[in-house]
Amino acid sequence: MGSLAQYILLYNDNRRDIDAHSAPVLNAMRPAALDALAGKELPEKGTESYEKTSVDRMFAPDYGVNINRVNIPVDVAASFKCDVPNMSTLMAFVVNDTFVPSSSLHLKLPAGVIVDSLSRAAKDYPELVAAYYGKTAPMEDTAVALNTLLVQDGVFVYIPRGVKLEKPLQLVNIFNSPADMLAVRRMLIVIEDDAEAQLLVCDHTQDSAHRYLSSQVIELTVGRNARFDLYDIEESTAKTSRYSRLFARQESGSNLLVNGMTLVGGCTRNGYDIDIMGEGCETLLAGMAIGSGEQHTDNCSNVNHRAPHCHSRQLFKYVLDDRSTGAFEGSILVTPAARFTEAYQSNRNLLASSDARMHTKPQLEIYNDDVKCSHGATTGQLDAQALFYMRTRGVSEKEARMMLMQAFMVDVIDAVRMPGLCDRLRHLVEKRFYGQQTLCADCGVTAVTQATDNSE
Repeated sequence: MGSLAQYILLYNDNRRDIDAHSAPVLNAMRPAALDALAGKELPEKGTESYEKTSVDRMFAPDYGVNINRVNIPVDVAASFKCDVPNMSTLMAFVVNDTFVPSSSLHLKLPAGVIVDSLSRAAKDYPELVAAYYGKTAPMEDTAVALNTLLVQDGVFVYIPRGVKLEKPLQLVNIFNSPADMLAVRRMLIVIEDDAEAQLLVCDHTQDSAHRYLSSQVIELTVGRNARFDLYDIEESTAKTSRYSRLFARQESGSNLLVNGMTLVGGCTRNGYDIDIMGEGCETLLAGMAIGSGEQHTDNCSNVNHRAPHCHSRQLFKYVLDDRSTGAFEGSILVTPAARFTEAYQSNRNLLASSDARMHTKPQLEIYNDDVKCSHGATTGQLDAQALFYMRTRGVSEKEARMMLMQAFMVDVIDAVRMPGLCDRLRHLVEKRFYGQQTLCADCGVTAVTQATDNSE
């Protein structure tokens, strides 16, 4: 019996409590999610699109789930800082799976903009949330159905038509619990026509003693002529696993940038599904992974061109050391309606150890002749001639290796459209290659003491 059965049992035994601590809009989707899970199993290693990662194994440990929404009375905004120098952000937090706004967030948001708890937004704006919730993430995906079955809270971001946020949004996901925990996280992001916004998401684990699993589903709608950037940085621990799926829909003339960066983690699986529905869209999907120890990082992308005159580019890079492993499976689909598409995909990998392993599988599926498309993948080791050249000029072997690995990641960092974040990433990548796990302490974090309180 697979791990999915224990979560279905958990839901059946606690469905009243799960519903009571959530919102009607979210509760209304649970019966369909339960039906979708009937007879299903979470993907095993070796199945299609999961050749090197077992989702069933990720979910198998007996994690605790905060069904009764146990209160964690901590002033996160006062004690947690994940600042990016030279860049001011509008900040909010998710503590395990509970949304916590900073003290000034709602005061600084422009009129009509919503950045709030998904559960609270579903109660305050039920028609708005219902119009988008569950519309881009398919219930046929077993992990999506499980997330829909168990989710009680999350984040709702709504940028109304024509609003252009001057400051980026920042969301800090924090794991800290007195026991092993599964956090079921859901993000619903709506960028209406002619709107613009940027969102930086940072994943941190403050407690390295316990095991954590993040089950995250992101639903993103980018309206006509809208512009949106999503940056996702994972800095957790070797005991933290992450399963994340992003489903995006782009309308005509929209511009979307998604950049996912795994700097420190245990077992990570990121899935990106982008449907380009309107004419004249621009899409950039980028990512990097730095692996060490036994770390495993898997990225899977599907960019689907369904309209003409659109341009997409995918760029994923890995540097793997020690016994770390990586996987990349990416695809480009061009439908018969998507004439004059330009779509490019590149996966480049650097193995810094003879024990590191990389699996890559780029794919093209084209049903139109009037296109420009390409894909490619390379996996190799550090350039021996470049190392020798640097050694002859007095650079130590260790220093030369670090400099070459840093240079390898430059174009992924340069894809960032936040100047302050570019500088911060260069610093984080440098320290990561030098074996210093920056984590929260390097971001200026002071420890968050979480007191458990059973009161409502």
